[in-house]
Amino acid sequence: MDRTETTFFYERLRAVSSGVIETAVTTFLLLIAVKVFPFGATAKALIAAAGALGFLAGPLVVSRVAELGWTTSKAASRLTFAAMGCYLVLAAVDNQWVFMTGVIISTTLATAAIPLVTQIYQENYPTKKRGRLFSRAAMIRIVSAGIFGLLAGWILTDGQSDETMSYPRWLLLVFACAFAMGAFCYSRLPSKPLKGAKGTHPFRSLRFVKEDKLFRHILICWMLFGIGNLMLFPLRVEYLANSEAYDDYKLAFEPTPARIALILVFIPNVAKLICSPFWGRLFDKMNFFVLRVVLNFFFATSLLLFFHSESMLGLCLAAALFGIGNSGGEVAWSLWVTKFAPAKHVADYMSVHVFFNGIRIFLSPFLGFWLMGYVSAASLSLFSAGLIIASSLALLSDYPSGEKARRGAALTEEVTD
Repeated sequence: MDRTETTFFYERLRAVSSGVIETAVTTFLLLIAVKVFPFGATAKALIAAAGALGFLAGPLVVSRVAELGWTTSKAASRLTFAAMGCYLVLAAVDNQWVFMTGVIISTTLATAAIPLVTQIYQENYPTKKRGRLFSRAAMIRIVSAGIFGLLAGWILTDGQSDETMSYPRWLLLVFACAFAMGAFCYSRLPSKPLKGAKGTHPFRSLRFVKEDKLFRHILICWMLFGIGNLMLFPLRVEYLANSEAYDDYKLAFEPTPARIALILVFIPNVAKLICSPFWGRLFDKMNFFVLRVVLNFFFATSLLLFFHSESMLGLCLAAALFGIGNSGGEVAWSLWVTKFAPAKHVADYMSVHVFFNGIRIFLSPFLGFWLMGYVSAASLSLFSAGLIIASSLALLSDYPSGEKARRGAALTEEVTD
């Protein structure tokens, strides 16, 4: 098999484990924090924002991997294997502080590998097929997440009381096995050693923010609509799992773990499964800025509907809209730098992107939980939707650059190292 076929084969295999891990990050870890341990708002926000540390370390990881001369696949595999070790500890020790620490460390290690994987996509996937190949692997991950999320939610519900939940060691062991499978798949991907950006500073990749005006503009807009979306993301779990604690949000049904998994995991993943190939093709052909604005429309609408609904039907519809937007959002988030960055600096650009993503992931849950003490979730969703729409319109001001990227034109000058 050539590089493209080999990468696509192991990415499809890794997608199975990634789907299982996705349910941990999006739902089950926070559900454990709410139902098993007596965590306060700050601790729950820390768990929700755990991935931010890995994103913030992105430039440091890329520069260190380049200095060591490791291939990107070797580095990604080692980071993922270390994350597996954390989950083995979590499965063995039933302690709230060990749980919180282990979640933060493991998620940091896992997310730190993302810029390295984007560089692999740049090297091994043809430009005109990159979105389609990514979305096809994503479909497998979506099926895996949907099936496992529903099954795990049903098992957690069976025999449990509505108020409490026993410590699910078996679930944490499953997550550890998923990380082990991911580490193996990474190790089999064809890759090259990184060529680092010029300079010796560990965060030297950040210089591209200053040097590349278009890149800077995209990052600013992304920061704003990202905060608007992420600020309410962990509150979905909080409001479903702990709805009785809020006077302004009374559900018309009993939010069991199975129903929470249905709304937050299964339905979004079914929508993602259906729409992922469509968004993958659009990413390869469409003006990126227009694509991003359309996706943001789905996110804004989903937020408004979710926090203005108390019925199962309304929340399921909001979940479907979120899944539609998220299916395209994953393609755009993971691959957009390949349209705008010089080929040899894709990992550098991606590390900067995830660095700022880490800032908003870390700040947004704290901002959301803090604001929830002063305003209703419905009012907060109006503010978030407005922020998403305003920043989307600002992004469209660079429409011509998006057209050049759609045609495959180089938008940045090569930097001489």
